[in-house]
Amino acid sequence: MSEAASLVRLQEIDLKLLRYASTLAAMPQQKKMKTIDLAKRKVASELSKIVGQRKDVEIDIADLEEKLNHYKEKTLEVQASAATREQNYRNVQDLESQLTSLAKRIEKTEFDLGPLHESLEKLQLAERNARLTADRLDQELTNTRSSYEKDSASIKKQIVELSEERTDVVAGITPAVMATYETTRKRFKGLAVERLVGNVPSVCRVKLQPALYHDLTHGPSIAECPYCHRMIVTEEVDE
Repeated sequence: MSEAASLVRLQEIDLKLLRYASTLAAMPQQKKMKTIDLAKRKVASELSKIVGQRKDVEIDIADLEEKLNHYKEKTLEVQASAATREQNYRNVQDLESQLTSLAKRIEKTEFDLGPLHESLEKLQLAERNARLTADRLDQELTNTRSSYEKDSASIKKQIVELSEERTDVVAGITPAVMATYETTRKRFKGLAVERLVGNVPSVCRVKLQPALYHDLTHGPSIAECPYCHRMIVTEEVDE
């Protein structure tokens, strides 16, 4: 295969690879996987907040329960000490004062624990629901990815085959021509090469003047189109 023919074939391969890439990107599973991934990140963020709030409430409950146990133990100590103390008016008053103070603290602590336990139950329920949602999304993502792999298998196989052929074709093109091709391909969004069909370039379709046509057909097989400035192959190349 001549260098000019290799160049034409290279563009054919690259255009097919672009179409296949576009086809893969447009598959419905791709959009669905992005949507699921976005939902997973949102659920993960919410779950992180819920877990943080749940841990804070558990710490608050633990602190209050520790205080409650302390007040109850202190109450038992005061009651026990009453048996060993002289039962005079002053001691009785002091005992009643301590027990009253402890009873108020116990009552307040138990009152404060009520809303915290309610909050903990709500947070635990929210956490369970969030984890169930995360599990469901994981399964949905797995199923969607499996569907995508199945539906895209034939396209991916062709991409692999074309990529291997591309490597072989590039081997038949000089570095200088490849550099020009890559630059021109970026400039013209893939359509870097055109062929000379009679005296008309195949892409820009501007009829060549006789002098320009003569110069192109009597010059190198790979040149530059004088009109659109794409690479132009002047020798006959099979489709």
